[in-house]
Amino acid sequence: MFKKIIVAVDMAQIDKGLKILKKAEALADDGGEIVLLNVVEDIPGYLTIDVPGHVIEKNRKQALDTLDKLRADIKVHTSAELRTGQAASNILAAAQEHGADLIVVASHRPDISNYFLGSTADRVVRHADISVLIDR
Repeated sequence: MFKKIIVAVDMAQIDKGLKILKKAEALADDGGEIVLLNVVEDIPGYLTIDVPGHVIEKNRKQALDTLDKLRADIKVHTSAELRTGQAASNILAAAQEHGADLIVVASHRPDISNYFLGSTADRVVRHADISVLIDR
């Protein structure tokens, strides 16, 4: 069905990440590709002075290792990518740069903050030029 799929994974919800990765695998064409993506929000400048550089680098390495473990049993060609910044805009940018034809994201039950700020899934759906599958 789809040639290139972006699967956005939140490290705080790895179980949901594995679930949506399996869905993407089922939706991928023969010869298709999945890009497993994690976006790490920027640390505000006033906090970076208190966080040693090796801690940030260690967390990046752990995130990539986790993505590699998730994709180990997937039969579709899968690559892992880590980006830094605002989640929704990086997911959309990755989809455009990779020429994706589907974005898969997990969602959660909305709480009060979502009504004021909106969720990542909401932002992706509103601004995507391609199909978006949201898994609750």
